[in-house]
Amino acid sequence: MTVWIDTHCHLDAPEFDGDRDRQREAARAAGVALCVLPAVAASNFATVRELAHRFGDAYALGIHPLFTPAAVESDLQRLDAALARAASDPRCVAVGEIGLDHFVPGLDRARQLHWLTEQLRLARQHRLPVVLHVRRSADALLAALRTAGVSGGIAHAFNGSRQQAHGFLDRGFRLGFGGAVTHERALQLRRLAASLPADALVLETDAPDIPPQWLYRTAAERAAGAAQGRNSPAQLPRIGAAVAALRGVPPQVLAAQTCANACAALPRLAALLDAADAPPTAAA
Repeated sequence: MTVWIDTHCHLDAPEFDGDRDRQREAARAAGVALCVLPAVAASNFATVRELAHRFGDAYALGIHPLFTPAAVESDLQRLDAALARAASDPRCVAVGEIGLDHFVPGLDRARQLHWLTEQLRLARQHRLPVVLHVRRSADALLAALRTAGVSGGIAHAFNGSRQQAHGFLDRGFRLGFGGAVTHERALQLRRLAASLPADALVLETDAPDIPPQWLYRTAAERAAGAAQGRNSPAQLPRIGAAVAALRGVPPQVLAAQTCANACAALPRLAALLDAADAPPTAAA
């Protein structure tokens, strides 16, 4: 069976409360050997850790830019302590999801930058790569990375320019491609997915968000009563097949390359992938 890694999946989201285990098993049956479950706030550090151990997956700890308005300074101490406790936990693979969001109106950019800078400092201190939220903020993020001296990780849901793409690649990052690349109107993103170097890409779902084209419902369809399709990690192989078609390679070739890229970006994944056929360990 072709093996895939979903490098960004929010299995802890409430959308999965009714069938979380079933969805993870469906993904495993489809060949998704590992999912990376990033935290978004201090309140779900323990949850992503527990789920990663339960499912034999990986997790990251961090505070998402959309959650910075409600975050308090002591959350940085909680993150520091959680990362210290996780130093011997091979399933903790990164600091994330952290970053900058210049798309959502009303967010304090200075406050976001403060939280990003402090979390980059912790990533450097704990010698971990980072999983970055990059939404209309690539240039500002690249500047922050240069200042912080952090290199390596994943620029999640990348949707910037070719120049910005190479800015992240030059700093040792891989670029996350998911459901958005399956939309036929995403012309620039599809050109990037087709033409970037083979070692540049990793695959992700961002489940339950960013549904691929076959699950997406337009605003008119939603207004007429259609529910927006819920993304899930089981969709990753089909997303991967779409990217493989853009690149003109067989899906199994893309799967092997993107798994290698994921392990290069988040080095602790390599041992987890080797052990993916073993039963999950209980959380310590």
